[in-house]
Formats: sequence, structure tokens, C-alpha cells
Amino acid sequence: MKTILIIGAGFSGAVIAARLLRQESGEATRIHLLNGSGRIARGMAYGTQSPEHTLNVPAGNMSAFDEDPDHFLRYAQHVDAGTAAGSFVSRRIYGDYLEWLLNQAELGAAPNTELKRIYRHVTRIVTAADGRASIVTLEGGETMEVDKVVLALGHFPSNNPRVADMAFYDSARYLRDPWDQARLDAIPADAPVLLLGTGLTAVDVAMTLLNRNPERPVTAVSRRGLLPQHHRHTAGKPSGAGAEAIWGDAATVRAQLRAFRQYCRAIASEGRDWREGLALLRPVTADVWLAYPEKERRRFLRHVQPYWDTHRHRLAPVVHERFGAALAAGTVRTLAARVAGFDEGGDGVHVSVRPRGACANQTIRVEYVVNCTGPCSDPRHTNSALVGQLLEDGLICTDRLGLGIDVAEDCAVVGADGRPSRSLFYIGPWLKANYWEATAVPDLRVFARRLAGTLLGR
Repeated sequence: MKTILIIGAGFSGAVIAARLLRQESGEATRIHLLNGSGRIARGMAYGTQSPEHTLNVPAGNMSAFDEDPDHFLRYAQHVDAGTAAGSFVSRRIYGDYLEWLLNQAELGAAPNTELKRIYRHVTRIVTAADGRASIVTLEGGETMEVDKVVLALGHFPSNNPRVADMAFYDSARYLRDPWDQARLDAIPADAPVLLLGTGLTAVDVAMTLLNRNPERPVTAVSRRGLLPQHHRHTAGKPSGAGAEAIWGDAATVRAQLRAFRQYCRAIASEGRDWREGLALLRPVTADVWLAYPEKERRRFLRHVQPYWDTHRHRLAPVVHERFGAALAAGTVRTLAARVAGFDEGGDGVHVSVRPRGACANQTIRVEYVVNCTGPCSDPRHTNSALVGQLLEDGLICTDRLGLGIDVAEDCAVVGADGRPSRSLFYIGPWLKANYWEATAVPDLRVFARRLAGTLLGR
């Protein structure tokens, strides 16, 4: 019997498991879906129960299966008949969808295929001498031998920003994980809060805090102070095909950015929108990234990434309107500044920041600080014992830019010896190292389809 262990049961893990259950492999297959931190098919993104947290992608593009683009839309319309392809539904409903999807796949599993859910952590993975299998150690010391292992680890909490004295990060007034709902709920309703970061996570956390007290002072700080752009209520269809329609044969970041700006100005003169330009790049972003030499990738990360992130990863219109109202009222304020340090006292936390372009620091007094700088992209900086062991043993290795891990085209992890593994695979946000856009459902579902075929020997 072939055994496949999937470590992690968020979007990627759940969809891989569902695909394996639905496809006949020609031999008996046992799938172990392991999640040591909570409910299956939720993960960090969809475990929230807050109604303020909506998807940042319209329902019509959130199917778990790229070959069936309306799969999620049909589910959402069953829940609420008023849901349209352009609707931005709650993440809770999407979590329900993933849970339902997996249950349906299990009920209709292919012959000789079964699923076992395991609610434990993995502490160690060792590959067999011939590389065709792995010995996996679970917490408590139990071991199991499996033919294939899929690392679907999802996101890890943000890194702590570097300051002169890092001791504050051990304080009860600091939340490293912005999705720790219990700790967010424990913050007093009238306590002023500083958010480190001004991106999508910061907006989500701000709306959660303001839901409890609409007059609570919230300050969000980042080096550039950039806020996410928003989706339009109605999206225009882009014309043209791929990057060539925008920049021709330009190959450098500088030339491509200049051409993109010119393209957006040109379509704006026709009453169209810059979002159409990004929509043209959407299907070919990975190809563009793959074509960059390391020098161009570094240039993109240094000069363009903050602006790419705020334009590419956008807010749902209703969230944009609510957040904009809070900004206009002065309840939420943003600041472009670098955090210099924290001084905790009896009256709260005095945060020293250096505003962008200023010559001196200023102090912001708050009672709590929440890290909203985004998930940790560098495996070397996680607190995961398993990831540390895999790195130390050379079973996985980080890319040169610290964006994730190296993988082969079939998602097999590349070890320190430079060779793809025969039994260890990865799917999730660390694919960013190779493909850049590999964090959202429309990207990950394609990798899930390909990887499921690989695991079944196709």
C-alpha cells in the first residue's frame, strides 16, 4: 500500500488530500493528513470567525480546482443565493467550504483510497538510504514509515523587527502573532494599539480592534506608510495578451516598470484602470520572475516590491470603505517611519520611531503592540523545530534571497546536495522563491493539481 503523509491542513494540505482521494491511482493508497495545531482545512487564513475578515479575492476566482472555476461560487450561492462572482465573502465561509470539500472527497473516495486525520505535530523527518521513503517521528516518539511526505506548512508568524533592545518582544504587551484571537480579545477595549505594518494584515487587525470599540486609537507604522489599494466593485476586462502587450521585450526591472507606468497612463486616457495592467501580468508573473537573473530579482525586492504588494494584493471594496472612514475620522492613523525601540513602563509602551525623512525620533505612547508585518518568508527565521531539523540535515535549503526554499518543477524539495528529493515535497508560500506569486488560492490550486499527479506517479 502506498502511504502519503501531508503535514499541514490549511488550504494546500486540504486540497492535495481531496485531489488524492478523488483520483484513482491503480494501487491502494492511504493518505495521512496531519495537523497539530487545530481544525482541519482552516489554517491561519480561514480559521477566523470574525465577520470583518473577508476574502481579498472575488468569489468567482476562489475555486479550489482550477479546472472547475465556479466550484466555490456554487458552494457560496448555496449558502447565500445573493452571492455573485464579484462578491467578497467572509473567510469563515471559505473555511467551511474547504472543510466540506474534504469531507465530500472522503465520502466519494476512489476505490482502495482512504484518509486518516492525525492531530499531532511532526518532530523529525529522516529519508531512507535509497531516498524512496521517509521515517517520520511524531510528538511522543511514535514513528511511521511513509512513501511520500508533503510539507504543506502554511505561514509562520512574522519576524520581530530589529531594534537595539529586543527584550520588549517577551512582554505581555506584545503580540507577535496577529491571528492569535484569544490574545487580541484580551486587549482592553479602550487601550490604544500600535500596529507594526500597514498592509492587509494591519487592516484586518485594525478592523477587529475597532469592532469592539470604534473610538479606540490605532496607529499603524511601516517604513513607507503604504496602504493596500482596493478592488473595484466592477472589474473591467483587460485587453491584450501577457507582458508583451505592456513592455514588449524589455528584460530589466527598470525598463519594465517604466513601460508599465506608460501603459497605465495610456489606458487611463481611455477611461480605463491600472488594475487592467496588473490583470494582464497575473497569468505570467511566475514566468517573468523565472526570467530574472539574481541581480534583477534583488533590484525588484529593493525598489518595487512594496509598491507591487500594495497594488497587487488589494482590499475588498467594503473593507476599504470602512477602513477609509476610520482614517478620515482620525481613529486610525498611519505613519511612514522606522521603529527604533520600545520602552515599557507602568503607563504602557513608549515606542520610539524615526519618521521618514526626519532627523530626530518621536515617541508614540500605546498600551499594546501587534506585529502585522506579514508572514515569515525565510525558513531560517522560524521557530519551527521541524524546519530547523530539515535545514540542519540538509533535506531542504533556503534560496539565496531568503524568500523560501528551493524546489524542482514537480515541487520536490532540493536538498543541500543540489538534488531533488524522491520522497519529500513542498507546497505553500515558500514557493515564492521560485515563482514569486505562490501565496494566493489562484496560484496554489495549480500547484496542488500538479503535485497530486506527481504523488500518484503520473
